[in-house]
Formats: sequence, structure tokens, C-alpha cells
Amino acid sequence: MAGDISEVGTARAVVEAAVGEFGRVDTLVNNAGVFLAKPFVEYTAEDYAGVMGVNVAGFFGVTQLVVERMLVQGDGGHVVNVTTTLVEHALSAVPSVLASLSKGGVQAATKALAVEYAGRGIRVNAVSPGVIATPMHSVETHAALGGLHPLGRIGQVGDVVDAVLFLENSSFVTGEILHVDGGQSAGH
Repeated sequence: MAGDISEVGTARAVVEAAVGEFGRVDTLVNNAGVFLAKPFVEYTAEDYAGVMGVNVAGFFGVTQLVVERMLVQGDGGHVVNVTTTLVEHALSAVPSVLASLSKGGVQAATKALAVEYAGRGIRVNAVSPGVIATPMHSVETHAALGGLHPLGRIGQVGDVVDAVLFLENSSFVTGEILHVDGGQSAGH
């Protein structure tokens, strides 16, 4: 389903479509995200609104609706948020304050929600990737971006998928921030 997740109507439509198709919602993967790298003093009000709209308001709206649905269903569920390793490990070569601000908030909310809803069987975790080969990064930049990770390469979408599936299948894990970053969060 295409739409602007920063708009609450889109979040509602996504949840209604899931319930219409499957009769329930068991898992939500919040993988929408906007990344805009530029020096802090060059960000505009529009940049801020756009990034916060998708990364925070989008997360908030759809997660609130899904958790509400899971509570009605009464048998738990799982939320996985996709954040960024830049929250804990900023890089001077990659100015990223809006990503850190917005996804850092999502990471904090991940832990808060994990504790708030654990007693009702709802687990909340996050995957924190480094640079992943997506259309966000042109192929020409892959080698240089790989240098940001101790493993010397960028990750693949499948690496993130595997992490999400691991968390989905790990019923005793909640409140976890799982780094999928080629060692970036460990240091250089």
C-alpha cells in the first residue's frame, strides 16, 4: 500500500487493510524512514518537518493503532522498529543530526513500549542498521560507504530481514536494539 505514513489517515488505512486481509495484526515492522545528511546549520524547517513526520509521527501513528488492535485481540503481538546505528555512533563524515534525533526517539520509545506492554504479551524491539544497499545509496557510493563499517562493506536488505525474523522468532526478547551494522556500533 502506497501512502505518506506521516499522515494518520495512511496509518489507519494500513491497519484497516491488514485487518481486512488477515483478520488481525500480529506483527508490525516500522521500516519507513527518511535520511537527510547535511550539516546541522543547513537543515531547514521543511527538512525537520519531513524527517520528523515520517520517522516519528509515522512511527507513532501506526504503532499506536497496531498496539491498540493487539490489545483488543488479547493474545500479544510484536513490533519491530528500524532505526540507525548513527543514533549511538555518530560519524564526522556523515552529518546526521535529524536521523539521530528522530530515530533516537524511536529507540527510546522501543524500550519504553517494551516495558509498558510486556505484561500483556506485546514485545517491542528494534533493528539498528548501518548503511544498507537500497535505492537511497547509488551503487557508485557503495565502496566508500563500506569503509564506514569495520567489515569493509555495506549490508544487504537480507541482513536486515534476517534480523527482523530473528526477533520475530525470539519470544523471550523484548526491548532489544539489534545492531546490523558491520561492526560500526562497536567502533573503528
